[in-house]
Amino acid sequence: MSTRDGWLLIDDDTSFLEVLQRALNRQGIGTIGAHSHAEALHALDEHSFHKCVLDLNLAGESGLQLMPELLARQPSLEIVVLTGYGSIATAVEAMRRGAVNYLCKPVTVQQLISGFAALAVSPDLRPEPPSVEEMEWEHIQRVLNEHEGNVSATARALHMHRRTLQRKLQKHSRWRN
Repeated sequence: MSTRDGWLLIDDDTSFLEVLQRALNRQGIGTIGAHSHAEALHALDEHSFHKCVLDLNLAGESGLQLMPELLARQPSLEIVVLTGYGSIATAVEAMRRGAVNYLCKPVTVQQLISGFAALAVSPDLRPEPPSVEEMEWEHIQRVLNEHEGNVSATARALHMHRRTLQRKLQKHSRWRN
């Protein structure tokens, strides 16, 4: 493997990391896995990587705290943050710290590869972090789809009053059209 073209995978879940490595290797992508902050920094000292997949929660430590160290050692490193606990606040923070994308687990290999796609088309393109309003809208739409368009069930799932949700939906539908 030419590690310059390889990916650094950082996740404390050994099973997930092994499955992800095998799946990416089948796609012809070389990988090196790390389970902790220390292992990740050691891998960066030993190899040069093009892409990094970083779990948000590393055995109680925040992957967001590791991002500045990763980018300080390899400024051209493209990082996609993965999490099982997605939130608007952490997504915005990940993008502000230099992530090129933020994806919620479970994620397919194709979704992961697509997470880097915008930069592959135009390497100078660094996406602007989405605004809190845009991320909230996307989250509302995702939960609304999960509840098959049922506004009352969506409002309960979002811990939001139904009328508040209806106002947000109405407001966004006006400026989206």
